[in-house]
Amino acid sequence: MGGLSLSLRKGAFLIITILTIAADQITKALILEHIRYYESIRVLPFFQIVNVQNTGAAFGLFRSLGNTFFVVLTVLAVVFILYLMLKDDGDSLSLSFILGGAVGNLIDRLRLGYVVDFLDFHIGEHHWPAFNLADSALTIGIGLLFLRMLLSGRERTKIS
Repeated sequence: MGGLSLSLRKGAFLIITILTIAADQITKALILEHIRYYESIRVLPFFQIVNVQNTGAAFGLFRSLGNTFFVVLTVLAVVFILYLMLKDDGDSLSLSFILGGAVGNLIDRLRLGYVVDFLDFHIGEHHWPAFNLADSALTIGIGLLFLRMLLSGRERTKIS
């Protein structure tokens, strides 16, 4: 029965990964279809939707390394994440979000040669670089991993 339970859990995490990729790709397709490159639509005083092409890493950093570098790096990361998920050490939820985000941005890089960013937040003159749902999923997944590490460290400290 334990094997069935494990299979169901892995299936649930696969669904989270697929839904993350689908939501990311659908929103990016809508942006590309309805918003011109560098167009900006104000939604709230601190939030606008834009259409930005990111050829670098997070926040457009390291653009000079080129798309091929980021494709290879992402493929290696995806393989490593899949390996970790197969080990099933309790991090499958966070890894599902990380995997979904990584694959969502990888699809853009392979299909378009850049990543579509469109969520743009700012407060006054302080501006956060535009990002997308894949980036949000990566952030959630990394945050969950970090939280789990902190909590498991506390548990070990209590036991000692």
